Amino acid sequence: MPNASPAATRRRLLQMGGAAMLASLAPGRAGAKDAYPDKPIRVIVPFPPGGTTDIVTRLAAAELSRSLGQSVVTDNKPGAGTVIGVNDCAKSAPDGYTLVCVANSFCVNTTLVHNLPYGPHDLQPVALMGMSDHVLAAYPGSKLHSLADLVQAAKKEPGKLSFASFGVGTSAHIAGEMLMAQTGIKMVHVPYKGQAPALNDLLGGQVTVMFGNWSEFEPYVRAGRLAALGMATEQRSPFAANVPTLAEQGAKVVSNSWQGLLMPAKAPKHIGQQLNQAVNAALASNTVQAYFHQHGIRSLAGSIVDFQKFLDEETARYAKVIRDAHITVS
Repeated sequence: MPNASPAATRRRLLQMGGAAMLASLAPGRAGAKDAYPDKPIRVIVPFPPGGTTDIVTRLAAAELSRSLGQSVVTDNKPGAGTVIGVNDCAKSAPDGYTLVCVANSFCVNTTLVHNLPYGPHDLQPVALMGMSDHVLAAYPGSKLHSLADLVQAAKKEPGKLSFASFGVGTSAHIAGEMLMAQTGIKMVHVPYKGQAPALNDLLGGQVTVMFGNWSEFEPYVRAGRLAALGMATEQRSPFAANVPTLAEQGAKVVSNSWQGLLMPAKAPKHIGQQLNQAVNAALASNTVQAYFHQHGIRSLAGSIVDFQKFLDEETARYAKVIRDAHITVS
């Protein structure tokens, strides 16, 4: 404005400033919507500290904290076969600031537990994270070294042997029920509030056998403190190639532990997409990849649609097992 008077220049600047202000207030423009996240995010873990689900959640949370620029804190709320923790998330504010890390029991409980305080449609998938193959292990004092040993001992003294699980309705519980149905043996189910306390009692000989994550059992197997009776996989696991599968020994039991994040169903979809991308990036980080490789965990990064399909298939698979084996909970 080289030829404009000083007064005209001031008027022009004021007009430009007003237009800029109006533009900043217009709906749909940058800055109109609060940035997410603008406060800490809570991730409920419906298991005690120390198990694979807890560790994987904490690893992901640390990476998410860095990428999202906000604290991502874990909150262990075990109990009732994970129902307490999952229900806490389902009933929380649908604002994207409360998530829950579920495992196989989320799909099991849909069929197994009557009068759930929440329904599967009260939550929406965010991201699938990892999966650990299960091994059936016995404490050395039991003198069991194979599935045949277990079947023989259980049939010799029906109801005397016991099997531990992470809790009623968890994958380890269902696997034990499947094993008994296929082999015709009877064992006493001893549920715990998570894998860590169950593993402690298995090591101490308070229970006979247990299905659990190879990632946590492998050091004890290598040290001779546990005996690996068989892997609960369709084919030999690349992480435990020297351990025969249960299928090779006559029992087609497939069991594992997976972890995935959910949030309330009414939370904004765009937040779910943002979190899905952030979780997938976290799974690809060097820290998480190194831990997964070292501990025999398979990465299951993917889309929200993929995760929903996975949940539907898992729910249907467990429903069939529960009905065929007549599994019930008191």
